[in-house]
Amino acid sequence: MARVDNGDITTDSYGKDHTDNATRSRLRQDDFPPRIVEHPSDLIVAKGEPATLNCKAEGRPYPTVEWYKDGERVETEGDNPRSHRIMLPSGSLFFLRIIHGRRSKPDDGSYVCVARNYLGQAISHNASLEVASKLLSVVCVFIATPAIICKCS
Repeated sequence: MARVDNGDITTDSYGKDHTDNATRSRLRQDDFPPRIVEHPSDLIVAKGEPATLNCKAEGRPYPTVEWYKDGERVETEGDNPRSHRIMLPSGSLFFLRIIHGRRSKPDDGSYVCVARNYLGQAISHNASLEVASKLLSVVCVFIATPAIICKCS
């Protein structure tokens, strides 16, 4: 039986683990549960514009990150290649464009990121994403008479 030593873990050619208990114990002691080191912040974004909700987590083993909007898991490009939401390697959620309409589920809502590893999970603070209403620009012209004419566009 040949043994393969991959650093601290020793396996035979069939993948059977022959790591001694002291080494296994040391590996476990270095592991730690996830914690959020950068929480997302509230955003106000115009419809159709890109946006990023930041989230960074640490833990050992490195945690997986998922996003939830209003209590439901957020679909990203990993779930659906046509999604306009992309999970960045850091754990942040990037929106190619903010959607706000009747035909598709709008992006505005309350978001949290959840980091998990085998030792537990950490949940970020809530962050709200709001779609900005169209701002009106107002141009006023003062004329010689006591009237003011304003034009909105």
